[in-house]
Amino acid sequence: MKKTFLAIAAGLGLALISGGAVAQDYPNKPIRLIHGFAPGGNADTVGRIIAQALSEDLGTEVVVDPRPGAGGNIAAAAVSKAAPDGYTLLVPTGGNPVAGALYNKLPYEPLDGFEWVSTATVFPFLLVVRDDSNFTSLQDLIAAAKTKPGAITYGSAGVGTTHHLTVELLASEAGIKVRHVPYRGDAAAMTALLSGDIDFAISAPTSAISHLDAGTARAIAVTGANRWQGDKSVPTVQEQGIAGFDVTSWIGLAATAGTPKAVVERLHAALSKGLQQPALRERIETVTGGEAQASASPAAMRERVSTELQRWNQVIDNAGIERR
Repeated sequence: MKKTFLAIAAGLGLALISGGAVAQDYPNKPIRLIHGFAPGGNADTVGRIIAQALSEDLGTEVVVDPRPGAGGNIAAAAVSKAAPDGYTLLVPTGGNPVAGALYNKLPYEPLDGFEWVSTATVFPFLLVVRDDSNFTSLQDLIAAAKTKPGAITYGSAGVGTTHHLTVELLASEAGIKVRHVPYRGDAAAMTALLSGDIDFAISAPTSAISHLDAGTARAIAVTGANRWQGDKSVPTVQEQGIAGFDVTSWIGLAATAGTPKAVVERLHAALSKGLQQPALRERIETVTGGEAQASASPAAMRERVSTELQRWNQVIDNAGIERR
């Protein structure tokens, strides 16, 4: 018994020493930052800003590796299968927990397949109408939808996207039915809106802002708990009668499950420090139309993803959306 205890204690001590040595030596070679979207998009641009922040603080090269396809699932699967050493990282988005809720089978575990490090930016969605729309507020839209259930149409970036599920959640909370028209991305949905094909669109700020500035479209609601930094005259969904409504998306950083805790905390510290730089913050906020924001801790980031997985599972069930 005594020998067994000593053997276990020795093994634990060795593991702790080994983990500490790994963290102390980290990093000693280039880091690969993988994301699942096309070069030049929001995830790619924010990924490159994250790479700069990590490189400056960690003193090593950080290479951005776009692997677009399957809504980011190809990239997520690649990182989930990588060595858990902190040298292959993922730039996840708010679409990751959506995918975890929507797909019956994924080549990775949507929550436990990763060590969640931090958000880098958080941004709301905007509900947008044409400049000549009779809807001047969310209350107008809800009233019309109650009068004619299913007659009001809206466009999103596609079936099962965070955009789509956000409106389904809103419809459920407001007690209305609206008809979804999916498009291939925010830009296509905005084009359809301006062409008169749909009554309203839900869009990330960056895709809507040029039309808002041109006066061809108007934002009638912000999905987050706080007003949008880009135009604080636009009220939130909460302010227009849907108590507690708060949906934001995000872009962040994650590592492979099993990566040493000390390495995860080192990455969190490096990214948090980078996000405090005014120039870097401005770049991220210009790109996403949101706020540069680090999670309070890796544990807080994991809790965010876990909570969103639960929420989107419930929304999918309530809306009767077919899982894939």
